[in-house]
Amino acid sequence: MRLTTKGRYAVTAMLDLALHASAGPVSLADISERQSISVSYLEQLFAKLRRSELVKSVRGPGGGYYLARPGAEIFVAEIIDAVDESVDATRCAGQGDCQQGLTCLTHELWSDLSDKIHNFLAAISLQQLTDAQGIQAVAQRQMATQQRHQGRLNVLQN
Repeated sequence: MRLTTKGRYAVTAMLDLALHASAGPVSLADISERQSISVSYLEQLFAKLRRSELVKSVRGPGGGYYLARPGAEIFVAEIIDAVDESVDATRCAGQGDCQQGLTCLTHELWSDLSDKIHNFLAAISLQQLTDAQGIQAVAQRQMATQQRHQGRLNVLQN
């Protein structure tokens, strides 16, 4: 199975957005700091997420991104699909030309696995993830780290 960094980062960024959406639009800089993903990479991902109508943006001071729909209506598979990522266990990207242009012996097995993985991810909403106890604990730790870092910056600037 191949789920590349692009898909993982997109899901991570959307989960971060969902966790912090109650405070208003979330900046890519804040997501970048909490998740250690470069802002330029997030800009590329969020352009695709916006085109897929998973997020909306607000410009100007206090601007950022917010979910286009409630978290209960956004599923992990949608996020992965939005960034042109596929969860594919085959060697042929599902084309069936795995063995010198012909279908290999195990193509159906790996193709079925890919479908099951996609269906599994299609059944998990952002809301389910944000409600998970373990994810809440990680989010609180990340916020505390970010606040400590911002406090140090403020001291240095004064």
